[in-house]
Amino acid sequence: MPTILDLAAARWRFRDTSAPKTWLPATVPGCVHTDLIAAGKIPDPFYGTNELDLQWIENRDWEYQTTFTVTAALLREDIVELCADGLDTVATVTLNGKKIATTDNMFVAHRWNVKKHLHAGRNELVVHFRSAMDYIAKTRTDFTPPNNFNDAKGGGCVRIRKEQCQFGWDWGPRFVTAGIWRGLRLEARTTNRLAHVHVAQTHHQNGDVSLSLSPELQSPAQRVTYWVTLSLGGRGVVTTSELGFEVPSPQLWWPAGQGEQPLYDLVVTARDAQGRDLGTITKRIGLRTIVLDCSPDQWGESFRFLVNGRPVFIKGANWIPADSFATRLDRAAYARDLNAAVLANMNCIRVWGGGIYESEDFYDLCDELGLLVWQDFMFACNLYPSDKAFLASVKTEAEQQVARLHHRACLALWCGNNELVQLNLGHLLDQPEFKAGYLAIFHELLPAAVAAFDGATPYWPSSEWRGNFIGGHEHGEIRGDTHFWDVWHVRKPVKDYEKWSFRFCSEFGMQSYSSPQTNATFCPPGDDNVFGPSMENHQKNRAGNQIILDYVSRRYRFPKDQDSLVWLSQLNQAYCMQVGVEHYRRLMPRCMGAIYWQLNDCWPVASWSSIEYTGRWKALHYAARRFNAPALVSAHVPGDETATVGNYRATTVREVHLFTVYDAPKPAKGLLRWDLFTLAGDIVLAGKKNVALRHGESIRQKTLDLAKPMAAHGRDNLYLRIALDVDGALASEQTVFLSPPRFLDLPKARTKTALRLLTPTQALITVESPVFQHAFTFEFGDAFFTATDNGFDLYPNEKKEVLITLAEPTTKARLAAALTHRSLADTY
Repeated sequence: MPTILDLAAARWRFRDTSAPKTWLPATVPGCVHTDLIAAGKIPDPFYGTNELDLQWIENRDWEYQTTFTVTAALLREDIVELCADGLDTVATVTLNGKKIATTDNMFVAHRWNVKKHLHAGRNELVVHFRSAMDYIAKTRTDFTPPNNFNDAKGGGCVRIRKEQCQFGWDWGPRFVTAGIWRGLRLEARTTNRLAHVHVAQTHHQNGDVSLSLSPELQSPAQRVTYWVTLSLGGRGVVTTSELGFEVPSPQLWWPAGQGEQPLYDLVVTARDAQGRDLGTITKRIGLRTIVLDCSPDQWGESFRFLVNGRPVFIKGANWIPADSFATRLDRAAYARDLNAAVLANMNCIRVWGGGIYESEDFYDLCDELGLLVWQDFMFACNLYPSDKAFLASVKTEAEQQVARLHHRACLALWCGNNELVQLNLGHLLDQPEFKAGYLAIFHELLPAAVAAFDGATPYWPSSEWRGNFIGGHEHGEIRGDTHFWDVWHVRKPVKDYEKWSFRFCSEFGMQSYSSPQTNATFCPPGDDNVFGPSMENHQKNRAGNQIILDYVSRRYRFPKDQDSLVWLSQLNQAYCMQVGVEHYRRLMPRCMGAIYWQLNDCWPVASWSSIEYTGRWKALHYAARRFNAPALVSAHVPGDETATVGNYRATTVREVHLFTVYDAPKPAKGLLRWDLFTLAGDIVLAGKKNVALRHGESIRQKTLDLAKPMAAHGRDNLYLRIALDVDGALASEQTVFLSPPRFLDLPKARTKTALRLLTPTQALITVESPVFQHAFTFEFGDAFFTATDNGFDLYPNEKKEVLITLAEPTTKARLAAALTHRSLADTY
């Protein structure tokens, strides 16, 4: 076994090399920005407009230094390696005054044999980080991407293998940082080293599962013996010296909502011919098969994931780095948002290609929670260089990351990039040098790395991608995956989601503002106006505010105050995603996935997220819990309301199609119910139908012709309640409006509320209203909580119970004093 000296535990300091006499304490892992914050040298980068005043940091060189003690015993080992798991990014490493190495890829880990540079006693290690901007200005200057989608300083960020969203994005700030962002240590040994174990699964038709292990040593060796143990829940399952074996009574791993997530602990130990320990590698694995099925079918070519042979409709969200400074993230930070994804009935997370390959904590949690991971390689939107050195660096990066993650139960797909074809199609078709470079990376280098170091997980070259260099939504109805941004960027009507029958939609979204509570974390007093300096700096989409107001105005009345506007923006976001997701789910099995943009934020901001940076759930996240429900009732209204010349209202709304959508693994019996109400509370039409629910089925169960009641009562005076009971319990319900809610004269009423504290961190709230209330939402001031439901519709004289989980212990009196609530009628 190696002797390990954790250098992250040493006392580190850092300095701006332009002020070499000023040393400040540093933390490893960490980065310049977090160290400057800790030293009190810069203010909170997220506060107000501080981002703008901190851009000087990216133009400086920074130096990190530490000393550590090496014992004579450690130096008696044959090999002493300096192991750097991640340096961000352009680093020169010096040990005791001797240059060890230089680096220029933050996604690559390094090992250097440094024994000859060490001595017993005190040693000095220095890591010099050159300004990324200086590197960009002087490196690959012959390559400039034809389009620049994120880098406000010219688009040079593609010249460096560094987290691309550090240079800014339309939801994130520009903080081009530097530092030792992953672990750093010395490893000393006299023997060879067990460097890696590749794990391959074979699932036989009779249900048996066998494992095949391929160990890799750092140096070739003739005689090595291995000892393998496999356990489940602390109980030994297999103990063997063989590298291939069957797993007795295998328990399969399933995505969330499809079954359990049993994880086996695999331990492999190697010994050389002299019996010396060469190391031990431990992995957690789930027994499962995942196939991306792209087979001919009646619509063209499928795009569906088969898990253990079962087609699974993908319900998920896109993931961006959860903090602008990734070193601040720990397991608890990841768990907050990933647990929330599962609570919203998701089964998939797409790790977007402009961020980072996430930490082990992230993938551990996805394994445990049953969240499939669509894993992009770290390329996004812009075209990239393809010179020899760049390709060599990307090759090392890809091989390391694929080897690191290949065994993960959650890993469903390797994807080459985000939107490079979609956004650069003309340049790829018209300029051969760009296409040649693109093909070299995404159709040659990356799939080769996946084949060599994974061998099981499917590879997809880009997202979106339809099998060829073509554009147009119509191709997404035939094959591949689609990013649909006509709603939002092009400002098309929300009903345009329903115009297209995509095979898989991996990006679509709608912005909203963060809550007043989150905005208060970065807005100075008196500077919280959405068009003011602070809020404007926390809106990174150039047309974002205008587009939010546009869509809000189409559906809702002019709000009475800014807090109401903020909330309406969230209601609109929830509505848009409900329309999109339910459309894609109704299309099942033609469409087999809906991954909205986006789950989370990297800082407090107006964005497409359903979870704010502070962890507060937007209205969308509660809506996602409803529209992702395994048993869903969904309405399709073929008609729509439009404005004619003279701004007169016209409608084609008449029929409402009622669907049941079901993706739970076991069949069930359901009861479909519908009631057409007037706003006064009278029921003018009602019915019910027994339905059979089977996995993977979307069925139009009933069509309602509402022409007569609309003529009799007026479409602005009606709402349709639909519900689905499963085994006698309510599983799904929603309200269908026959005209935009801004035209409904919604009643206001005093709502009865009752609180019961179950534990210091759990409570039950019961609400009841004498009239219909749309999007009834409750809050407890600044207290952070999640609930089994919120932003729901209250129907006349029916009680609704909701379980609340609080982040901090409280009392019933404090909870009751902080309780506020509102519905749509309270916004004007």
